[in-house]
Amino acid sequence: MNTHILESLLSLSSENEVVEFKEAKNNYDFTKLGKYFSAISNEANLFGKPYGWLVFGVEDKKHTVVGTNYRSNRTDLDKLKGEIANKTTNRITFIEIHEVIKEGGRVLMFQIPAAPRGIPVSFDGHYYARDGEELVPLNLEKIERIRAQATQHDWSAAVIPDATIEDLDEEAIALARRNYKSKFPDKAEEMDKWDDITFLNKAKVTVKGKVTRTAVILLGKDESEHFLNPADVKIRWKLVDTENNDIDYDIFGLPLILSVEKVFAKIRNIKYRYMQEGTIFPAEVSKYEPFSIREAINNCIAHQDYTKGARVNVVEMEDQLVFTNYGNFIPGSVEKVVIEDAPEEFYRNKFLATAMFNLKMVDTAGGGIKKIFNFQRERYFPLPDYDLSDDKVKVTISGKVLNLDYARLLAQHKDLSLEDIMALDKVQKKKPLSNHEESELRRKKLIEGRKPNYFIGLHVAQKSGDKVGYTKNKAFDNQYYRDLILKAISQHHSMSRSEIDELLWNKLPDWMTDEQRKRKVNNLITKLKNHNKIVNKGTFKYSMWELAN
Repeated sequence: MNTHILESLLSLSSENEVVEFKEAKNNYDFTKLGKYFSAISNEANLFGKPYGWLVFGVEDKKHTVVGTNYRSNRTDLDKLKGEIANKTTNRITFIEIHEVIKEGGRVLMFQIPAAPRGIPVSFDGHYYARDGEELVPLNLEKIERIRAQATQHDWSAAVIPDATIEDLDEEAIALARRNYKSKFPDKAEEMDKWDDITFLNKAKVTVKGKVTRTAVILLGKDESEHFLNPADVKIRWKLVDTENNDIDYDIFGLPLILSVEKVFAKIRNIKYRYMQEGTIFPAEVSKYEPFSIREAINNCIAHQDYTKGARVNVVEMEDQLVFTNYGNFIPGSVEKVVIEDAPEEFYRNKFLATAMFNLKMVDTAGGGIKKIFNFQRERYFPLPDYDLSDDKVKVTISGKVLNLDYARLLAQHKDLSLEDIMALDKVQKKKPLSNHEESELRRKKLIEGRKPNYFIGLHVAQKSGDKVGYTKNKAFDNQYYRDLILKAISQHHSMSRSEIDELLWNKLPDWMTDEQRKRKVNNLITKLKNHNKIVNKGTFKYSMWELAN
């Protein structure tokens, strides 16, 4: 079948917006490949095609097969899917990379999906297109044409013919009134004179007294959910332990304006106590900023793709919260929203988002996500993680310090830009940096070490001249300690727990207490045992560790 597709492509009289041939006899520039991915994806959308093609091993004028040695190892070739996903909108990547052997050599056919409806595809933050056979930036007219696809149908704005105001919950309407008055205090006196129908029209929840899907989602009685079928408009809260086993759960339905507060009340927002280092850290703080919890839940409600029949999910773990809604992330890039402070221009559920803004549930000015980032920054906690894969948005908010070097740096350098902090956050999470991010952090002396084993905090130590102190307080990677244990056991044939403690005790950072050191060593030994690297030949009380093989 792939041979037939290749034959049909080779028979084209010339290249076009959705088909591009390249010889790429031995190698091809990754950045240029990514630009073609963006361009062909966007053009396929505009031409109504399900996908386009980038073909290696073919001469681009006469379409003669010349063969390509590009990533001749299949494993390396498949890695390209992830490498492209790391740079594109919503982690979109190749549908498939086909290999075909023809007379003349090996041909690679990169099958590139069309950009999703309403969402132009970028590569490394920039949009590309084709002008005939030329690779060019995606112009404004084409961007607007793609984005307009998202606004042509707003599911949330539809009027429900059989629904009336009697299908709405009185308590929910009362809360909506209070929120509206708080949002628009200049209208408070006037609002007191409005009946419920007038209020709902003014708040843009109903349309000329007619009940919309938005009205039922936010204010509907629980028994009114049938008006929204087959959409499953519920929020599921789940509490799990450190092994991801379920401890408790609950499901909250209509009206969601009340359910948000019920979910909020379920979350155990206890105090987090910092490791005290002089006066740089506060004594304690709540694990999660209340605004961040509510904003994350409300964002899930506002941006959920209700046509998929899925619920909003909130998972509470020991030290983090995970919020999930279905439907792709329309702005495309979280970094763009946060760093550029760019408000969203298009909404999946514009009518719903507008009503939630009027009822003081979300911030449609685009600042809500940035506020969550800044609250995490003020706590010295990791920044939120956004997973945009699998046609859904999963946001993880952490409730503790992950890396003390990162926390110290933020505590002592209040002037760090959010862009720098986002890059440092990648370092503490062992995520790859772009070349620009790495060069900027090195230029400002915020990191040291070789890729990918960077260290944070050198700038703080060097500024004070305490290079030795920096080295002693720097936490090494866990793999470093595990390798030490394995090497020592290999040399001595066996080691007791007390001998392993002695080996590592003075190598652990000075800020650790004895209890933390014991727990750290125990975790290292457990990890090695679980991975069948070492085995206990002694007893539980008097362990004697040897290499498993």
